Amino acid sequence: MNIEFDFGAVLAEWPLLLRGVAWTVGLTAVGTVLGMAVGTFCAWARSGGPRWLRLIVGTYVELIRNTPFIVQLFFIFFGLPAAGVKLSPEVASVIAMVMNLGAYSTEIIRAGIEATPKGQIEAAVSLALSKAQVFLRVVLPPALKKVWPAMVSQIVIVMLGSAVCGQISTEELSYAANLIQSRNFRAFEAFIVATLIYLALSVALRRLLDWAGPKFFFGR
Repeated sequence: MNIEFDFGAVLAEWPLLLRGVAWTVGLTAVGTVLGMAVGTFCAWARSGGPRWLRLIVGTYVELIRNTPFIVQLFFIFFGLPAAGVKLSPEVASVIAMVMNLGAYSTEIIRAGIEATPKGQIEAAVSLALSKAQVFLRVVLPPALKKVWPAMVSQIVIVMLGSAVCGQISTEELSYAANLIQSRNFRAFEAFIVATLIYLALSVALRRLLDWAGPKFFFGR
């Protein structure tokens, strides 16, 4: 049995692959920024917010962390229209990624916050800093430094999870690979190429975040 591979038929569709990469990178960028913002707020709420807010945030975190991402995505895209909320595939994908990363980053950041020495916080309070200043300038930077490797891994996982968004016709990389194989029936080659691109994106993203963390978030 002779099997002939033709990667040229897949690479000839490079504009489609490039568009898929661009959508994957864009979804990841927006999802990361907004997801970390949600996670930071929720981590503060779970650590020192009012009881009613801790209850709401705790419910959100447990709900997201204990259900599959694809179910969350389908609920947003297919379920919400029943309640009169119709979203485009791209907007639904972003919302699902932000919700997912927000829930996981909440617990990651909260672990860093709880590892902050109490004396450090008391010293900041003694300098007449407001609660917001204490959290943003004294508590959050060292907390992020402690948990940054875990945060980077979670962001990479969310980027890889964006492949599911092709199921609702978001034109990211896996959608492009599936469309290519439907045109030329080169499924093996199409998904091997997509796999290698995802691998390259993961390595590049991890290195970018390893560089950006110390530079922008918590210093060296």
